[in-house]
Amino acid sequence: MAAEGGGKETNDIKTQFTTREGVYKLLTLSEYSRPNRVPFNSQGSNPVKVSFVNVNDQSGNGDRICFNVGRELYFYIYKGVRKAADLSKPIDKRIYKGTQPTCHDFNPLTATAESVSLLVGFSAGQVQLIDPIKKETSKLFNEEVALWSSDSERCSNPSFIAVDRLIDKSRVTCVRWVPGSESLFLVAHSSGSMYLYNVENTCGTTAPHYQLLKQGENYAVHTCKSKSARNPLLRWTIGEGALNEFAFSPDGKFLACASQDGFLRVFGFDAAELHGTMKSYFGGLLCVCWSPDGRYIVSGGEDDLVTVWSFLDCRVIARGHGHKSWVSVVAFDHCTTSVDDGDPPSEFSGSDEDFHEQIHFAAGRDRANSSQSRLSKRNSTDSRPVSVTYRFGSVGQDTQLCLWDLTEDILFPHLPLSRARTHTNVMSATSPPTTGQTITTVSITTTTNSSGTNANPGNGIIDSTFIANSVSKFATLSLHESRKERHEKDHKRNYSMGHISNKSSDKLNQLSSSRTAKAEAAKTLGTTLCPRMEEVPLLEPLVCKKIAHERLTVLIFLEDCLVTACQEGFVCTWARPGKVVSDYQEPGCAVLHNL
Repeated sequence: MAAEGGGKETNDIKTQFTTREGVYKLLTLSEYSRPNRVPFNSQGSNPVKVSFVNVNDQSGNGDRICFNVGRELYFYIYKGVRKAADLSKPIDKRIYKGTQPTCHDFNPLTATAESVSLLVGFSAGQVQLIDPIKKETSKLFNEEVALWSSDSERCSNPSFIAVDRLIDKSRVTCVRWVPGSESLFLVAHSSGSMYLYNVENTCGTTAPHYQLLKQGENYAVHTCKSKSARNPLLRWTIGEGALNEFAFSPDGKFLACASQDGFLRVFGFDAAELHGTMKSYFGGLLCVCWSPDGRYIVSGGEDDLVTVWSFLDCRVIARGHGHKSWVSVVAFDHCTTSVDDGDPPSEFSGSDEDFHEQIHFAAGRDRANSSQSRLSKRNSTDSRPVSVTYRFGSVGQDTQLCLWDLTEDILFPHLPLSRARTHTNVMSATSPPTTGQTITTVSITTTTNSSGTNANPGNGIIDSTFIANSVSKFATLSLHESRKERHEKDHKRNYSMGHISNKSSDKLNQLSSSRTAKAEAAKTLGTTLCPRMEEVPLLEPLVCKKIAHERLTVLIFLEDCLVTACQEGFVCTWARPGKVVSDYQEPGCAVLHNL
């Protein structure tokens, strides 16, 4: 039985769930979708995605939302928990022919009430720069170019051959503005390549020629050779198979990439150097995100697990199992991530120099939001440890939302249980869970006078500097069995090729990457790249709820709510505890049906 918040497994769609901070409630009036509100037939379609931006509107309602459903792209004023959604008045609506939007991203640096820059990637490989406020299309990158016979320049009647895209023909999987830049953006494709563009440059009418800039294990970076400035500026080729998602670190200096070959690769962005890698338990990695302070990376994918990776130590520190199918999105919640000061434990025997050396990394990572500033506030002049609790969430193809707490008993497992007073739900990890398998969790509630220690002590020096000083309402800790009593069993499950595109080339790439991933899994299992299940703590979700009829594709944490979306084309708002406005159901608002 799962802990409080997980509940019994049912097929009912949940409209609220409880955590230690209170009750989260689905606001049916804040559900965004197509104006006709007919559920979308998602078969063969690209995932529904959602992007937000604040345009600093003086009216106090500056949030804008963009989402794609099939061939359609919508841009609305987002009223969140304040007022009901008015689906009859989109600011902009676009319907595309011959291609579908797959992802999009706003540039917050240039956003105003009169103009906003939105990048849109497409299934046919193009990237479009539009302004949905002005209802303008600025530029098209990697567009189709007519190809002619080789002697066309000498022919008075040249023969037409075909139309092609010169940079990359495969589907766009992820597009992001480079942090701090008004003109640079990065685009990933299902080919496994990633390109750096500048909105001021053109793409040219001939295929680009590349020159090797940097090369490493399973990756290479090329520059575009040209007499004049043209796009792309750089081409990255990473791993084998599709590059499913990438994410910039909070300071913009590092780039985490989740690939279909199952590898998480973290690069220094400016130097294009590999910082560290991690391998999924099996199958491809589909999603990735950074903690608000840049210390941890969480990824998810086809192994149905969420994996927590330490950026400082370059190692897996925990896995979480709560999903019954592929994990499609992971995201940290900066609003419920907490930091508390604490006194050094009596067991702490490291010198001040050792402590200062390990925590200097956090200094200088101060960010705009208060949560991250608090996480990064410690520097070499203060030797007191801090207690950190991270909250992150995940959604998957099983239509479930999971929330996870990452606390000191996982982050710093060498501390005695008497000192690690904040505990994450941890499941017994004698053997990996499989699809359809019932998970039995034997939980032992720890007390402050316990003399036991965690069965999986860490090897990072930084762990010895921190203590826990708060108690989670739902905290339990399952003690691992002795390794001698465990049977080593590989996690063997059949692959389901759920994301294969309709194009035969994409199918071949997916099948090839699947075979490669299986071979790599055999090589890496049991190494630091991919520890066995019993070698790292296995987290239990704080909350695990079925919240949609179709697979979930979006999870975004905002200040007063969290936002989810499913492949039926419904974008839902979940109000945080105490954030529902009293006059929410105001007269004249259209009542929208519940999922």
